[in-house]
Amino acid sequence: MGKASLAKRRFTRKAATRAVKTAKLGSGRRFKAVAAAAKAGGAKNPNAVAAAIGRKKYGAKKMARMSAGKRKK
Repeated sequence: MGKASLAKRRFTRKAATRAVKTAKLGSGRRFKAVAAAAKAGGAKNPNAVAAAIGRKKYGAKKMARMSAGKRKK
């Protein structure tokens, strides 16, 4: 799986930026947007990239709490 076209990568990056600004924390919309941007960039496992970014930003404890809360719903 290679990289998407430059236009598609720019579009997904802008969409991810909008999602981060508008979505509530813990809703999962931010995670999906970051994963989509990573996928467009050619990542082999975009969910792992998004999880690593989230752990770096929020810490392992808070990411685990958000993930568990989403699974309960």
